[in-house]
Amino acid sequence: MKFPVLVQTAVLLGLSNVFMTFAWYAHLKELSAKPWFVAALVSWGVALFEYLLQVPANRIGFTQFSLAQLKILQEVITLTIFVPFALFYMNQPIKLDYLWASLCIVGAVYFVFRT
Repeated sequence: MKFPVLVQTAVLLGLSNVFMTFAWYAHLKELSAKPWFVAALVSWGVALFEYLLQVPANRIGFTQFSLAQLKILQEVITLTIFVPFALFYMNQPIKLDYLWASLCIVGAVYFVFRT
């Protein structure tokens, strides 16, 4: 069974974004006592998996979507992954700003995907 391009792209970008979020931010919690270059090398290793998913996601998506549409889709997915990560993994308090940021992203989706 072949999945639609949007589904393939979104799933791969979602998985990619999980790795990206951990590569960018998990070292703040897990490696805070280590020198920055250790955190950078570990993050770089994690980011490899992000790229192994992100590159095919964008190649698949670019068959149907414009570059701007791919970027906005990625931003929606980033926010969708980041908020639970911040709340549950990093133990950050929920903020009303997350709602406002989400509404801005919804506006961006509207403008980029309208025909």
